[in-house]
Amino acid sequence: MNSTAVFELFGVSYSYQNRVLALQDVDLTIRAGETLVILGPNGSGKSTLLKILDGLYRPTRGRILAFGHDITAAADDPELGYWLHQRVGLVFQEPDVQLFSPTVFEDVAFGPLQLGWPSERVRQAVATTLDELSIAHLADRAPFELSGGEKKRVALATVLVMDPEVILLDEPTANLDPRSRAQLLEILAALHRRGRTLIIATHELDLAAALASRIVVFGEREHRPIAEGPPHHILSDQQLLIAANLVHEHLHWHGSLAHSHLHWHDAEHQHEHG
Repeated sequence: MNSTAVFELFGVSYSYQNRVLALQDVDLTIRAGETLVILGPNGSGKSTLLKILDGLYRPTRGRILAFGHDITAAADDPELGYWLHQRVGLVFQEPDVQLFSPTVFEDVAFGPLQLGWPSERVRQAVATTLDELSIAHLADRAPFELSGGEKKRVALATVLVMDPEVILLDEPTANLDPRSRAQLLEILAALHRRGRTLIIATHELDLAAALASRIVVFGEREHRPIAEGPPHHILSDQQLLIAANLVHEHLHWHGSLAHSHLHWHDAEHQHEHG
């Protein structure tokens, strides 16, 4: 990881319909090459933050820089949005939001075609991306025919095909079976090793333990960061995790990058769950 900032947020706030608060006075710097996990419960503003970073929402208040350029108005400026989307890609929590074409190949080709790439370049990029994610055999399949894990990989392919410098992922392992989850985690770890900047929003502690180089914890009531640091520091702070509503006060997390398990305690007995 180098020290170059890919995103800088200054006092960023956002309210839906100017009534429902989602983010409040967020100050945050994200560095090139890091895997930043934004850890927080539902309703803390994680997903909203990713959509702001992708230029889909304009902050109600505050300022955002991406790669040193002011992108605060990207949601309302097509030219600025076009520039941003060549460098930043968002993988939504629900793959069906991104998969709408008759075939997987067409879904993955959609973004490059919108950017005006020549057809041969599009064809080669799609083929390479599908092969890298081990889903080349799905190219002619309809997205609705796919399993949950396959849909997640295709949704990721629609972003990776454009070779973005930054990849935003909203709850990437939600609703996946153990095998699909493990496959996706390995893909994300490989992207990190190749120098991609990953920004992952999740409430899952084991995902944070497996992938994060830094964790930022969002508060459920605060709608902004309440703590940040290396994974071993954040995930060993029981009181922080309880306060952030990430674990129940009687369900204790013990985690590291290599190992995690939970202990349940009650008045009469104790069980360990791996």
